[in-house]
Amino acid sequence: MRNWYIADTHFGHCNVIRFDGRPFGDVEEMDRVLMENWNTRVGDGDDVYVLGDFCYRSARGPVWYLKRLKGRKHLVTGNHDRTLLADTGAMACFESVDKMMFVKEEQGPVCLCHFPIAEWHGFYRNSWHVYGHIHNQRNETYEFMKSRERALNAGCMINNYSPVRFQELVENNRRWRELP
Repeated sequence: MRNWYIADTHFGHCNVIRFDGRPFGDVEEMDRVLMENWNTRVGDGDDVYVLGDFCYRSARGPVWYLKRLKGRKHLVTGNHDRTLLADTGAMACFESVDKMMFVKEEQGPVCLCHFPIAEWHGFYRNSWHVYGHIHNQRNETYEFMKSRERALNAGCMINNYSPVRFQELVENNRRWRELP
């Protein structure tokens, strides 16, 4: 059993392709690639921590996606998850749902939240923070968060449109911060 992390998939949301500069021709291609990447990496017994904004403005309901994705899914709620939260069928697909979660990794304790936090539980005791929300934006929040050595963006667009293991998050965030 392994932990995987992903944020801001926005399944079914056509406008996110333009917003993030995602390399997809349309929402059908984006959804197909996201699901293929997920199911290629994740095993049925693995835990996948979805850090918010799973499905948004989709013609398909969230349950359609959830039933096709492998793993034991845990939702850390985001600002675009209202429809998901109101769907009892979708909620039944999650092992747990909360605004914030805490997990352990080999590298130490991890605080999970959709939103980037300036100081998180265990901040002064070398804990980590995994977040989403800012996508691949290089705004004021990005500038602040990149100064937080143990804060990692789980946005799918900087993690190859796939759920990733913790060490991959560390490496992908290092590369993202080094981009011009």
